[in-house]
Amino acid sequence: MKDPRIVSQAQILVNHSINFKKGERVLISGDIEAKPLILEIYKELIKKGASEVRVNFSSYEFGEAFFEHASKSQIEGFPKIAFNEIKNVDCYIAIGSDKNTRGLTGVDATKITKRSVITRPITNWRVDKTKWVITRFPTEALSQEAGMSLSDYEDFVFDSINKVNWKKLKTSQEKLRKLIDKTKKVRIVGKGTDITLDIMGRKAENCFGTHNMPDGEVFTSVVENGVEGVISYDFPAVFMGREFHDVVLDFKKGIVIKATASKGEKDLNKILDTDKGARRVGELGFGNNYKISKFSKSILFDEKIGGTIHIALGKGYKKTLSKNNSAIHWDMIKDLRSGGKIYFDDKLVQKNGKWMV
Repeated sequence: MKDPRIVSQAQILVNHSINFKKGERVLISGDIEAKPLILEIYKELIKKGASEVRVNFSSYEFGEAFFEHASKSQIEGFPKIAFNEIKNVDCYIAIGSDKNTRGLTGVDATKITKRSVITRPITNWRVDKTKWVITRFPTEALSQEAGMSLSDYEDFVFDSINKVNWKKLKTSQEKLRKLIDKTKKVRIVGKGTDITLDIMGRKAENCFGTHNMPDGEVFTSVVENGVEGVISYDFPAVFMGREFHDVVLDFKKGIVIKATASKGEKDLNKILDTDKGARRVGELGFGNNYKISKFSKSILFDEKIGGTIHIALGKGYKKTLSKNNSAIHWDMIKDLRSGGKIYFDDKLVQKNGKWMV
């Protein structure tokens, strides 16, 4: 029997997220586990007049095999087929549905980061030249990662997408976006944290489901040399299948001068040494989806948790006027719901995760 929740998610992705128009070409990419959702998306696109729909199924095993057996020249070789493919589509839908969330744990982090540098033009093209959205489909692995049963996790995922009025969310976040655009400095205070970020002259973005689904955040960029202080993270920072626990970052003149972790500290610093931009902040985001209250080890959901902020190291977005370039973009979540405070130009605007503006 067809699950109506999957049909609803597909319709939201096609009609709201990528705002599909008749005659457009669409690329759908996802693990084989997401076949039920991919099929419903495919049906919706065909019914609405897509000129071409391309489906790419994948699995972590291919990535694991590549990094295990690929030569230096293969790792450093540019994937022309993938680049030509993305250049010939109008819309891109990516669906995460991991069968094994630790699939690349055994791979040398240096190989992964080196490959990400090579493939950066493909990522840049997708972000800058297509209408794109990233979403999730519930699997046993993701539910285990989130500490939930599969049925509870299905409710968690589908409710965060299907039970949100995205137009209403857009309106409610617009006031905050305008306030952030007028703000010069943001100070964040919490457990093990006192950090100030210069955002003067940068542009905030109101996120309501056009690139991420679920969504619910307002984000901006940070002046590249304008971060001072320390931030510590209670939630694990997750990157490329690895967990980093109790991460603490010490900033001076915009650069992470010291990065520690109780688990994964060596690889943490390897990743931050990827390139010159990896130790600088590319994004400062404010989570506003109060329908999402649990940490699930999935950045797509976790960065939207109402009452949290996230600071992304590495690549910033041109639309926020970021000047920081990097092969990485790593969001780390700071929970402010218990004792946290946010100040805009020395004015208290959020306390214990609740906005006061």
